[in-house]
Amino acid sequence: MSAELLEESESHSASVGVVQTKFVELFQPPNVMKFSSGETLGPITVAYETYGTLNADRSNAIFVCHALTGDAHAAGLHAPADKKPGWWDGFIGPGKGLDTNKYFVICANVLGGCQGTTGPGSINPTTGKRFCLGFPFLTIRDVVTVHSELVKYLGVTQLLAVVGGSLGGMQVLEWAVRFPDQVRAAIVLASAPKLSAQGIAFNAVGRRAIYADPGFMNGEYYESEGPRYGLALARMVAHITYLSEDSIELKFGRRLQDSTQFAYSMQKETEFQIESYLHYQGKRFVQRFDANSYLYLTRMMDYFDLADGFASLSDALAVSKCRYLVASYDTDWLFPTSQSRELVSSLLHVRRHVSFVELRCPFGHDSFLIDLAPLTSLVQPFLERAS
Repeated sequence: MSAELLEESESHSASVGVVQTKFVELFQPPNVMKFSSGETLGPITVAYETYGTLNADRSNAIFVCHALTGDAHAAGLHAPADKKPGWWDGFIGPGKGLDTNKYFVICANVLGGCQGTTGPGSINPTTGKRFCLGFPFLTIRDVVTVHSELVKYLGVTQLLAVVGGSLGGMQVLEWAVRFPDQVRAAIVLASAPKLSAQGIAFNAVGRRAIYADPGFMNGEYYESEGPRYGLALARMVAHITYLSEDSIELKFGRRLQDSTQFAYSMQKETEFQIESYLHYQGKRFVQRFDANSYLYLTRMMDYFDLADGFASLSDALAVSKCRYLVASYDTDWLFPTSQSRELVSSLLHVRRHVSFVELRCPFGHDSFLIDLAPLTSLVQPFLERAS
């Protein structure tokens, strides 16, 4: 067998293959959902995917919580000809970190998202028009409430584990505290029990870029091109925080994009390779994400504080019953290791079983999506012990 065919065969054998996004309507009236803000809504459509097989006693289910701009399509392909697999395809599949030969893996698009689950771009059943900024104010508690209801719909009483990085890690923490009997193990990656002031600041700049775009039109832009420049700029700013200084220098340095000398022109917007890269990221993001969802989800992230309603973070974590795996990355300056250590210290204070590691990786905050071998070596034995 040629090297190319061998590589293709190995890739196929390690993949969950062709998958389908499924949809379910939860919180049917009169049993509508009550948001943290006091507002109510129902029904709520949830987009989700599953990988692997649920075992006879329904004890092998793992829920994956996606990050800010992720979606339900975490692994596999939607069609054989697809070139791009799910966003965590390297970690979910046969023999991978979340081994689908052993586990039944679930991933759902978050409430307020724009990839199939009810959000600001959805039709308001009361008015027959899109919600836009009339969508209920959203918190991570609300997102986890919907996730929990989906798990019940799938016939799972208790999850073996809930896994997530970044905003997904915040969902994991909220789930462990809000529904302690539903979670046996929690895996928190590159995340924290609250967002730092610096993180809030970057989110604020991104939202301001969207608001300032003339195409925003107070969120009622769905019949036009919308705030594509503002949304692209928001993504560019955010993407910088996902990288590290070392990774940017290594990949781009001060190299020019398409010349060997400066143009000495203010008309040229993308002279450096890093500029071209950020513009590309912004343009691609506009093609797949909704600006209103971005506003809601970043503000939701700002509001999150696991200790809210408790005397301390330790008191909040004392409600949980699961074992924890917490991993940080040494080049992550959006969620630095100091925040993970604070979380671990609070868990130890209330005598919860917790494993912690700071992984060395040059890729910054996005490391949990890129450097999968070290993560796999941590997660596989942790899940075995939790089973």
